[in-house]
Amino acid sequence: MQFLDLYREGFDPVLTPNERKAYYQDTFLDQAGLADIEMLVMVFPTWWFGLPAILKGWIDRSFLPGVAYDHASDLSALTPRLTNMKHALAITTLGAPGWVDRLILRRPVYRALKWGLIKACAPKAQFRMLSLYASETVETKRVAKFEAKIQAALTRMT
Repeated sequence: MQFLDLYREGFDPVLTPNERKAYYQDTFLDQAGLADIEMLVMVFPTWWFGLPAILKGWIDRSFLPGVAYDHASDLSALTPRLTNMKHALAITTLGAPGWVDRLILRRPVYRALKWGLIKACAPKAQFRMLSLYASETVETKRVAKFEAKIQAALTRMT
């Protein structure tokens, strides 16, 4: 098991101009070790219905061409490479109530992670997202229920 705390490690989420230029030309090393993982668990707060910049930067700098997927020669369709990944779990908190995320915005983080990342790079992986809504005013009882959901999801994945 590998645990990565992006904040503690001082991860720099910003692609350099040279990294961006090389994105469609070079073969990248799998520095994040994605090729061999069977399970990915991401724990993060949702900010303005999006990923925190540090997590988005980690995705940009880890889910790379030649590592997580291959580009078609005309840069159209992707060919997934993360064939070992069986499960992906996103655990997040939101300040907004669930109805805003679900009914008004139609779960943008869920859709981006499931369809834009996991299904594009690891199509066989089962994706699940657990969201603690209205987290700034959450009561202890609801936190305990959320923790139980997390534990149950992790147990099913192992």
